[in-house]
Amino acid sequence: MEFSYLIFRNNIKRGGKVKMNQFLIDFYNNYDEDNRLILKHGSVEFLTTMHYIEKYIRPGDCVLEIGAGTGRYSHTLARQGYSVDAVELVEHNIEIFRQNTQPDENITIRQGNAMDLSGFSDNQYDITLLLGPMYHLYTIEDKHQALKEAIRVTKPGGVIFAAYVISDMCILDEGFNRNNINVEKYIEEGLIDAQTFATKSQPKDLFELVRKENIDDLMSKFSVSRLHYVASNGCTLFMREKIDAMDDKTFELYLKYHFATCEREDLIGFTNNSLDIFRKY
Repeated sequence: MEFSYLIFRNNIKRGGKVKMNQFLIDFYNNYDEDNRLILKHGSVEFLTTMHYIEKYIRPGDCVLEIGAGTGRYSHTLARQGYSVDAVELVEHNIEIFRQNTQPDENITIRQGNAMDLSGFSDNQYDITLLLGPMYHLYTIEDKHQALKEAIRVTKPGGVIFAAYVISDMCILDEGFNRNNINVEKYIEEGLIDAQTFATKSQPKDLFELVRKENIDDLMSKFSVSRLHYVASNGCTLFMREKIDAMDDKTFELYLKYHFATCEREDLIGFTNNSLDIFRKY
């Protein structure tokens, strides 16, 4: 996602008894999620995710998108002829999702939570997208539950796509590049580790920031096979102004470079978002 993860704590007033879901609802009620992936720099994440979805999706496949937002992925796949079910927490996003639905789309949307997909049967979907919920889950138990549910509803042999927010590029961009946050102050407040620079997100925060080793630890519990681990947007947000100013030919060349390098082990930590793609046994 293109917004400044670390500075939201300074922009949201919160009381001790307010539930996390309300912070998400308040945020997305005032954020243009529908247009987030349209600008060139925002489209890189979308195009990368679609690039990998297209590697595995087959005619006749059924898709579930958990945390569908306003439906950019769901609508794209439905318009390509796939059967798509979507789950979204925020009613405002669901309203826009429904407004964007075309008559010929084989698509459904319901309100729900990634940690409770009890309305869906086991082994139901060929492709399962979990492209937003892991941004907003803070405890190991909640993360495991969301992943467990996504895996449960996926057919054996099906493919799950899980997206995360990666901490280091946020620190580099928002802290050292744009000066939107004071890294020294965040260290003093215990939000960034003084030695490792790992972030310490808590349930009261809006976004969870992780590193690949955290994702590896999460996935070690599950009997799945990782197919790809992808730097979804690489350095794109760091250089967003340059990306948006590119002519179409240069942007296509940039995308070619990005697709060629987004799985390189020496570069995958330099990204704002990552995509973990794995197959259910």
